Amino acid sequence: MARSAMAGRIFSNGLVQMAAAIAAGIALGQWMPDLAVQMKPLSDGFVKLIGMLIGVVMFMLVVSGIAGMQGRARTAKLGGKAVLYFEAMALLSLSVGIAAAVLLQPGGGFHLDLSATAADAAGSSGGQLVSGYIRRAEDFRLDQFVLGLIPDSVTGAFVHNNNLQILLVAVFFGVALGRLSAADVRYAQLREFIEAFLGVLFGMVNLILKFAPLAAFGAMAFTIGRYGMGSMLPLLRFVGAIYLASFFFVAVVMALVAHATGVSLFRLIAYVRDELLLVIFTASSVAALPGLIVKMEQLGCSRNVVRLVLPAGYSFNLSGTNLYLAMATLFLAQASGVHLGGWQLLTLLAIAMLTSKGATSVIGSGFIALAATLTALQLVPVGGIVLLLGVERLMKCRSLTNVIGNCLACVVIAVWEGEFDREAMRRELGR
Repeated sequence: MARSAMAGRIFSNGLVQMAAAIAAGIALGQWMPDLAVQMKPLSDGFVKLIGMLIGVVMFMLVVSGIAGMQGRARTAKLGGKAVLYFEAMALLSLSVGIAAAVLLQPGGGFHLDLSATAADAAGSSGGQLVSGYIRRAEDFRLDQFVLGLIPDSVTGAFVHNNNLQILLVAVFFGVALGRLSAADVRYAQLREFIEAFLGVLFGMVNLILKFAPLAAFGAMAFTIGRYGMGSMLPLLRFVGAIYLASFFFVAVVMALVAHATGVSLFRLIAYVRDELLLVIFTASSVAALPGLIVKMEQLGCSRNVVRLVLPAGYSFNLSGTNLYLAMATLFLAQASGVHLGGWQLLTLLAIAMLTSKGATSVIGSGFIALAATLTALQLVPVGGIVLLLGVERLMKCRSLTNVIGNCLACVVIAVWEGEFDREAMRRELGR
């Protein structure tokens, strides 16, 4: 009886369930690849279930955070600090990505005709997908991007699940609610309703997360079944360079930023390990957002900071995606034999600082941003990005770096604002 009870406790553990699902997915992908690739809807369905809630969750969180602040000056001050931090980290991550690609030369020695590669793939589903990204990138203009932040209607932002538009609506709604609730009890009751509604949304998320092992099984089975354990070896050199640059950025750059605030980054990573594992095995960074909100508040960051900075970071603080953007551009240049000099690298940095703003947490947005960068640079055939489709699902370090960076952003800005409870941090991190 005791042995069966212990076994029940072991198999009810989320990490054990996840590990078992991953092992089963690898086995199925290795031995029955045709069947394994049909498991992809399991992970896609999970991501869609999470995705159907994220827009509403982000809206409610930002509204709650802004409305809870006292005065417009404080809201503007916090928002200004967040933007300043996001831009500084974007500049650092793009610079590290460019430096890593120049030093590691992941595309050196390939001597590929990227124009021919793109033409050969044009008739394939992957090529058609890339063509769509390219068309959207070629139409990129700054004025259209800014106007695109404004939805045609309030409901339109949610219908199209446009995170940037949802954030804009949430900011206006939160500021208006904060001003009105200070003078009228009815609006204060609306704030209480929003808090209660958030509780229901998090309850729904917790129900969906129970299917995470099934999603991990589907994702792993598809990846191994589709690509095999050792396929696409030349492109794995590029993947390895991305992982190495991401590790350096987290272990050195982010660690130094965390140290400056008196927080151990590695303890912070261990603290959110469950959410990071969820990102790895479901290939969805948005799946971790609800859990991160709760944990960052428990860590000692004020509710207002967390509920504004973390959702905004999912659209504006994407260090991992920035690393990929810089390195992928130089990889394709190196693979096609195009040499970029110092001024051209600075031009790339300036262009990427702009185009990276289109790389939100939405699936495919990173490819659109990459295509926009290549189009603006006009030195590398844009269609060459079709080469990267095959290893797209292997570069999960991008999402991990994004998530870690957003957790760090919450801590840094909370400390900067004087709204960080260090006693809570010591308790949560076991210091």
